Amino acid sequence: MHIAIVATNNLSVTAPAVARELGRGHEVTVYTRDDAEIKGVRVERVPAGPDKNLSESDLLPYISDFSDGLKRRWHSERPDVIHAHSWTGGLAAIAGSDGLDVPVTQTFHHDDRPSAQVLRLERAIGRRARAVIASCAGEESQLIQLGVPRRNISIVPGGVDVERFRRQGPAFPRDGRPRLLHVGATGAGAVVNALTTIPDAELVVAGGDDPVLERLRMLARARGVEDRLTLLGEVPHNAMPKLIRSVDVALSLQPTVPTGTAALEIMACGVPVIASATGAHLDSVVDGVTGFLVRRPAEVTARIRDLLGDRTLRSALGYAGADRARSRYSLERVSQELLRVYESACA
Repeated sequence: MHIAIVATNNLSVTAPAVARELGRGHEVTVYTRDDAEIKGVRVERVPAGPDKNLSESDLLPYISDFSDGLKRRWHSERPDVIHAHSWTGGLAAIAGSDGLDVPVTQTFHHDDRPSAQVLRLERAIGRRARAVIASCAGEESQLIQLGVPRRNISIVPGGVDVERFRRQGPAFPRDGRPRLLHVGATGAGAVVNALTTIPDAELVVAGGDDPVLERLRMLARARGVEDRLTLLGEVPHNAMPKLIRSVDVALSLQPTVPTGTAALEIMACGVPVIASATGAHLDSVVDGVTGFLVRRPAEVTARIRDLLGDRTLRSALGYAGADRARSRYSLERVSQELLRVYESACA
């Protein structure tokens, strides 16, 4: 099977790894505006618009150029199935495959609430695509509300590289005090506040842009915990396993969680996770078994204290989380589920 993956901008963190896994037994080509390199997968750059990263709204005037480039390539080398990422990829894939009778499958990516215009476009794409792939049950409900037929929706969760993110392996050095990690800066304010009642703990924040990090720094200064806060900014993805394995408790408290990759990577490393009770977390984190789900800031402090005070509980949740990540969310299993969606779309 020749699988064409369409992404007008960079693929998500795990998508290249899934593409590599699919490429073990199938021909995979990624079509993108960027000069991406994915080991084991052919990447074709399709020029469209200025040679720089653009927001999806800024990409709209150049979608016709991108789709024309896809059409030229696909008329000479027709794929068996197309998997488009985000609404811009969906528009380009549908236009580029016109007249070829190639099924288009679609994944939407939402970090924020889409505009009314984007929702209208997604509704049209969702009804036109042969299959729409949701990452969790919550996204499936949103797609149904959007007007996508339920029969066209398949749930395939985000995956995690369980060979890279695993319990055993090197960890960054640390001193003797308890260490907390928050992945991403958004949502980390609740953990900064928690430090005021957990006097021995330090907090490391990985990720985030400068304005959000500066607000965290100001909050820590106001709470008198600035000396126990480390803001790393963006951390290379290949360094994240070492960082995760160096902590006692890791948190992912973002208000919107389309794929929940951070929580999956934490679980895979055998570290107990505290996650916001929303989005993909509701599927991946089994509350009280593989981690804790929280809905209010007061719960964050209570759960941190519970975990730091009970080594046995930390160990139990860590082992259960690693087992769930490996058995349910490995790249191998996720790619197999995607193949079933592709095969059904082609039938």
